[in-house]
Amino acid sequence: MFLYNSVLTFYLIKMKTIYTLIFILTFSSVYSQQKKINNYKYLIVPERFSFLKKTDQYQTSSLTKFLFKKNGFNVMLDSEELPLELKNDPCKALKVIIQDKSSMFKTSVLIELRDCFNKVLYTSKEGGSRIKDYKKSYQESIRRAHASMSNFVYEPSLEVAISNNNEILESTKNKEVIVKNHVEKEVTAIKPVVKIDNTVTKIKNKVKKETLPKVSNTIKTLYAQPKSNGFQLINLKPEVVFIILNSKVKDVFIIKDKNGIFYLKDNLWIAEYYENEKLVQEKYQVKF
Repeated sequence: MFLYNSVLTFYLIKMKTIYTLIFILTFSSVYSQQKKINNYKYLIVPERFSFLKKTDQYQTSSLTKFLFKKNGFNVMLDSEELPLELKNDPCKALKVIIQDKSSMFKTSVLIELRDCFNKVLYTSKEGGSRIKDYKKSYQESIRRAHASMSNFVYEPSLEVAISNNNEILESTKNKEVIVKNHVEKEVTAIKPVVKIDNTVTKIKNKVKKETLPKVSNTIKTLYAQPKSNGFQLINLKPEVVFIILNSKVKDVFIIKDKNGIFYLKDNLWIAEYYENEKLVQEKYQVKF
C-alpha cells in the first residue's frame, strides 16, 4: 500500500510538472508573437484573397478588416489610399493572409500575419464550419479563426508610440503653416498678369517632350532580396518589380528583361529603361 501511494504521488508530481512546462512554453510563444506584432502600426487586408475569384467575395475582406479593428489595429484594404508614412515605409504594416484549408465536407481557414518580406509572424488556430452556404460558412470560419486571436490587443511599442507623437506634432506644424500662408496671401497685393505668347510656349513644350525622358516624380520604396547574380526588388504586396543583375561598375545594375540600367545617384536609385520606344526614368528608395 505504501509503495502504491509513493508511485501515485510521484506520477502526480510528474504530470503537474509537465502541464506547468507546457503552459510556460505556450505563454512564452504567445507573448513573443504579441511583442512582434506590437511593432507594427498597420494591417493591410487584400481586397481579394487568393482562394477567391471576386473582390471581397462573401464579404471576406470587409469582415476581416472589421474583426481586426476590434483588436485595436489600424486596418485598411490594399485598394485604399495609404497614409504617407506607410507609402514611405511599407514595412510598417503587416499583411493579413487567409489560408483556405477546406475539405469536401468542411470549410476551414487559417489567418496569417506576414511582414513585408512575406515572413509569417503569427498563425491563428484553424477555424471551421459545416454550413453548406458558402458565404455563411466562410464568414463563420473566419470569425472562429479570429476568435483564437482574442488575446491579441494592439498596444504600441515605445518606438511606435514615439512615432505617433511625432506625427501629431508634425500635423500641428503643417496646419500652422497653412494658416500662415493663407493670411499672407490675403494681404499680398495682386501681381500684374503677364501675357505669354502661346505659340512660343507650345514650341517649348514640344521640344521638351521630344528631348526629355518620361520622369516619374513619385519615389517608391523597394526591398532587395539577394539572388546568385544580383537582387530581386519587391514592393509591399509583395510582387517583384525588377530583377537586377550585377555589373562590373559599382552601384550600377542591369535590369533583366528590360532594355535599361539601375544605378545610384544622389542617394536615390534610378531605373532607366525603354518602354514602347520611349525612355522612362523612375526614382526609388531601396532597402538592401
